[in-house]
Amino acid sequence: MDAESIRAAYRRYAGFYDRVFGVLLASGRHAAVEWLNRRGGLRILEVGVGTGLSLSDYRKDNRVVGIDLSTDMLKVAQDRVEREKLDHVEGLLEMDAGKLAFADGSFDVVVAMYVMTVVPDPQGTMAELERVCKPGGDIVIVNHFAAPRPGVRRAVEGWLSPLSKKLGWRPDFTLDAMMAGSRLAVESIRTLPPFGLFSLLHCRRGQRV
Repeated sequence: MDAESIRAAYRRYAGFYDRVFGVLLASGRHAAVEWLNRRGGLRILEVGVGTGLSLSDYRKDNRVVGIDLSTDMLKVAQDRVEREKLDHVEGLLEMDAGKLAFADGSFDVVVAMYVMTVVPDPQGTMAELERVCKPGGDIVIVNHFAAPRPGVRRAVEGWLSPLSKKLGWRPDFTLDAMMAGSRLAVESIRTLPPFGLFSLLHCRRGQRV
């Protein structure tokens, strides 16, 4: 995966993303935002905000900044913010998740939904998510992780792997690969519908910088 492949894939998806993926990926999106909405007064970074499907669901006493690599997706998100008057959205920015232009500890919570299988450097991106999260803050990931054991699902993931660039995501992406070298503490992980293909992962940054 590389930045131009990602842009090309989501340029194709932008026009129909909400109608197709908005439905298919709704359960993970709702689970993550429900978890985040347990508290107010937070500054939240949503990495890979896409067309902004989740923005209207956040508590209005939280401030949300969204970033994405795709200008086509961000245009749809900006139209949504203006149309729905989402005043709690602080900004929508074109940005590479692996090179975040924010100061250390800028956010109480960082959330990345359906992003980590897409970015060119997952480990580097995880390090950036940790960097911009405040000490003691939370990082919430919704993602597909490859089956841990041999079987039909792992075989299908392996078969799809060469198509990663066209799909815009890695079917054979593993949790161990993403977390390798990370200092984050894994607090919980649970599978989500449909069919347990996606997981909600909650990590916490240590108090010490």
